[in-house]
Amino acid sequence: MAITIGVDIGGSHISSAAVNTNDFVIISETYFSGAIDNKASKEVIIKKWAEIINKTIKAVQEKSEYAETDKIGIAFSMPGPFQYESGIAMFEGNDKYESLYNVSVSEELSKYLNVANITFRFLNDASCFGVGGSLLENAASSSKIIAITLGTGFGAAFLDNKLPITQGNNVPHNGCLWDKPFKDNIADSYFSTRWFLNEYEKSTGEKLTDGVKEIAAIENFSTAKIFDEFAENLSGFLSPFIIDFEADLLIIGGNIAKSHRLFLSKLQENFKSKNINTTISIVENTEQISILGSSYLYDEIFWEQIKTELPYF
Repeated sequence: MAITIGVDIGGSHISSAAVNTNDFVIISETYFSGAIDNKASKEVIIKKWAEIINKTIKAVQEKSEYAETDKIGIAFSMPGPFQYESGIAMFEGNDKYESLYNVSVSEELSKYLNVANITFRFLNDASCFGVGGSLLENAASSSKIIAITLGTGFGAAFLDNKLPITQGNNVPHNGCLWDKPFKDNIADSYFSTRWFLNEYEKSTGEKLTDGVKEIAAIENFSTAKIFDEFAENLSGFLSPFIIDFEADLLIIGGNIAKSHRLFLSKLQENFKSKNINTTISIVENTEQISILGSSYLYDEIFWEQIKTELPYF
């Protein structure tokens, strides 16, 4: 029997779960998560990752007829910069996990996992979210999908029949949007938590620290104006990419997506005014969807299609 475990690595967390690869759903009682100090030492970070993954391993062993000879495939939804083919972290100058620079995650992690028969596969976190979103029932009829995550940063993936597309005339370089120019800066400066905090402080003179959720809970004229401007910016930025890619579905996840009641209708209205009728799907359980997407790396047909073109960024 082969066991597949999906792992989502965030800027300050790790989540892990076993996935039934027959229908790509998370196996109950195998989901675990924990906070991570991304400025800790290599050993502290790797041990914490292993601690959470070991909980999933133990849970799935208890729930199935597990034998020591069974193979366990661990698939990572991993932020960049990262060498996804070799599994070597390249975090440098990005203020997170820098102690893992030039470290082989699979080699180091193997030292602390409670099983021996393991393989590892890695994919960019935004791509995993997109792949996971494409596996959802409401995405079944969509072939060309743009998936974005809105949170501490701005992630994006372009998918054609579930395959992440990173090069070509109709997609931006590396399939990324965070670094593309927008107004007087780059997109990441407008479609992340810090934009909301800065705008709220500019509007009210009050400094908030708890993120978009705190702003969304206030619900006054200032916050409504901020969310309307966000919808205006997002529709204006995304429209050319949606048109060029001919996307029939836009999937939105990340913490900001949880406040969609304050911007979704305006976003849809703005798209329609540009004659864009792309369906929008909001995903609130972003980590679980990323886990599902990473586990799809152990679909061997998908893996054969993607393994020789894994991105390095």
